[in-house]
Amino acid sequence: MRLLRALMRSAPLTSSSTPTLVDYYSKFSPSPLSMKQFLDFGSVNACEKTSFIFLRQELPVRLANIMKEINLLPDNLLKMPSIKLVQSWYVQSFQEIVDFKDRNTDDPDTVRNFTDTVITIRNRHNDVIPTMAQGVVEYKDSFGADPVTSQNVQYFLDRFYMSRISIRMLLNQHTLLFGGKVKENPAHPKHIGSIDPVCDVVDVVRDGYENAKQLCDLYYMNSPVLELAEFNAQNPGQPIQVVYVPSHLYHMVFELFKNAMRATMEFHADSGVYPPVKVRVALGSEDLTVKVNGYDTQVWSTPCCCFSCFINGKFC
Repeated sequence: MRLLRALMRSAPLTSSSTPTLVDYYSKFSPSPLSMKQFLDFGSVNACEKTSFIFLRQELPVRLANIMKEINLLPDNLLKMPSIKLVQSWYVQSFQEIVDFKDRNTDDPDTVRNFTDTVITIRNRHNDVIPTMAQGVVEYKDSFGADPVTSQNVQYFLDRFYMSRISIRMLLNQHTLLFGGKVKENPAHPKHIGSIDPVCDVVDVVRDGYENAKQLCDLYYMNSPVLELAEFNAQNPGQPIQVVYVPSHLYHMVFELFKNAMRATMEFHADSGVYPPVKVRVALGSEDLTVKVNGYDTQVWSTPCCCFSCFINGKFC
């Protein structure tokens, strides 16, 4: 670790050296983090300085790995304006984080400036997903759809979005814990950053259904009702509560509901009689499963390890 820090301190910081720094940081694997580590740090040992020291080393590694993967895309895809824009965001964010690697960690102003920079980076990357998607559309409009290229691009996008989730999680935890004027979120006082230690799965599922229902009503002028059942093998008869990030769970079930509702409305369009969307939420000894009609998503394989999949460097 001391050798690594010495090497980091010896690296130049000019903008012209960015490619060299990207090559350097991309040689390291991101540090895998578990849900328990997030909870322990956020609830007991929350320290802005400690988070700063960790992120100024961890974020360049994760950003560099993404940037190297982007550079492996087909040349014609890299020429698309939207892809160039996404690349510029990552380059700028990488440079801004690396600029802190030699800063004095005992200086409160430095720590506060780092938090402000993290907030800026988080906001800058808000539109990465639609912009990247627009870049793929631009490529297909210009060069057509090639099955082999499409498969390779899809493989890249899966890894890219998983890596983005991991970085987003780190940025959100830091900004939610240290970026506000108040330490406790009045809307969600029990949350530790973006994590809910007692996330009510059924409540999140219902929220996802209601929002998908609104879209369905707007488009089809009707929508199927919800038929929901929950099975708690750990505590029979009790609501299913888990340690999780509600926003992550919400986005998953929201997409499932949109798919299920569209299939239901279009398949039964002639009869005008729409069967309910059936949802089964089951909590076993090691996993949580949410099943929407014929759509099945297993959220994690073990309570802690699977969340580590979202932020594990091997997925980045």
